[in-house]
Amino acid sequence: MPSIPVPRTHAFPNDEILLALPATTASTSVLRGLRNDGLRVQPVADGIAVLDAVRTSPPALLVLDADLPGPDQRVVLSAVQSEAPHVAVVALVPRERRASLLPQLRGDRDDYLLRPFAVDDLAARIRLRLQLGLAVPIDRTVLRRGEIIADVESGEVTVEGQAVALSPTEFNLLVELLRAPGEVVPPDHLAREVWSEPASTNLVQAYISYLRRKIGAERIRTVRGGGYVLEP
Repeated sequence: MPSIPVPRTHAFPNDEILLALPATTASTSVLRGLRNDGLRVQPVADGIAVLDAVRTSPPALLVLDADLPGPDQRVVLSAVQSEAPHVAVVALVPRERRASLLPQLRGDRDDYLLRPFAVDDLAARIRLRLQLGLAVPIDRTVLRRGEIIADVESGEVTVEGQAVALSPTEFNLLVELLRAPGEVVPPDHLAREVWSEPASTNLVQAYISYLRRKIGAERIRTVRGGGYVLEP
């Protein structure tokens, strides 16, 4: 994939949100709603303007619409993440394009929202991303997959913004799945990392079942003959 160079900057992130949406009446409504929610928002309407804004004064967070005019948004996203890695991203994507853009999102930093969406939901995602960015800007102790967030240092887990209490074994199992987003994790790998010794398939399966009850059964998919995948 070609890259678009963005000059490096060492400026610290401010509290401004860069809102990259196509110039439509709906976008004006989103801008007004976010500002009414108390957020400092600067709108741009194409991919080149995104890169210019990041070069001039890196924002705290970028809201990036998948259908923004200009360069392919995967290229824009790659350039921003490479040259301004502190900038959190909330991607706005239609359901049919989710699979193509989501692999580029950083699990400890970024987020996404399916279109259509409510402005209140977008404001909530923005505030959560900013809070996590301030809490762990460097060592990335926070792991994320979809609506699941786990803090490796504190042992805290939230699902859809709600705290979930896990046992130490359940937490370690979740962490191993979070560290391989979208990948099939074999039972023997889980046994080795979680129990530090060979464990029976039945034991791994039992704890997967316990974990499903707490985070949602649909979030862990079983791949026959392969292992387990943590879904976004």
